[in-house]
Amino acid sequence: MDSYFHMFIDTLFGFSALFVLMKILRKTQMSALTPFDFISAVIIGELVGNALYDKKAGIPEIAFVIILWGGLLYTVEIISQKFMRTRYIIEGKPSIIIHKGKLIREIMRKNKIDISEVQQLLRDKDVFSVQEVEYGILEANGKISVLKKSAYQVPNKKDLNIAPVDIFLPYTLINDGEIITDNVKEAGLHKEWLEKELKRQGFDKVEDVFYAEYTEGKKLFVLPFTKQTKRKSD
Repeated sequence: MDSYFHMFIDTLFGFSALFVLMKILRKTQMSALTPFDFISAVIIGELVGNALYDKKAGIPEIAFVIILWGGLLYTVEIISQKFMRTRYIIEGKPSIIIHKGKLIREIMRKNKIDISEVQQLLRDKDVFSVQEVEYGILEANGKISVLKKSAYQVPNKKDLNIAPVDIFLPYTLINDGEIITDNVKEAGLHKEWLEKELKRQGFDKVEDVFYAEYTEGKKLFVLPFTKQTKRKSD
């Protein structure tokens, strides 16, 4: 029983330390991670995992591993931010693989990517033919950025001589029968206003509302509970 308690404490400490480390390093979502970031995350997970299951290792050993590896990663981050050339070495740099509608075979070979992979990356961007692309840039995270030829670009309001309109961020005010107070305040509204608007649309209680969304200049959008959207408490 004592061994399980120590394992629990070590695991809890390892989890907390990794969480703090990721917050300090401020890593973005997985899709934006470079190969170096991904490998670093795998290695630190392996190091902590091995330390947790090593009977001779405890909190001091786990802390040492996390602090040492975290310190190295933090140092690399600082160096890459201050010196541009090291950033390209560590994180890689974008490569133009499609230039003026033509695939650059030498760049593709250098980045170890073939035509099938390029086509797959293009399909992720809703492009199903290389003929539609004017420029294609292979980013450091392995994704591709596309600039389509003018004939395949979607016309915008400026092209159609349509006057632009202001765009406002929608706020979720009610979710699953509960008011999200922070969003109400951020939208510059009050709970009293929200309740008044709900009554105007025929809702006497907040608990009867499954979802409510507010966008400035628009009517409050309200969805009631249905058989498919029953409250968790029901």
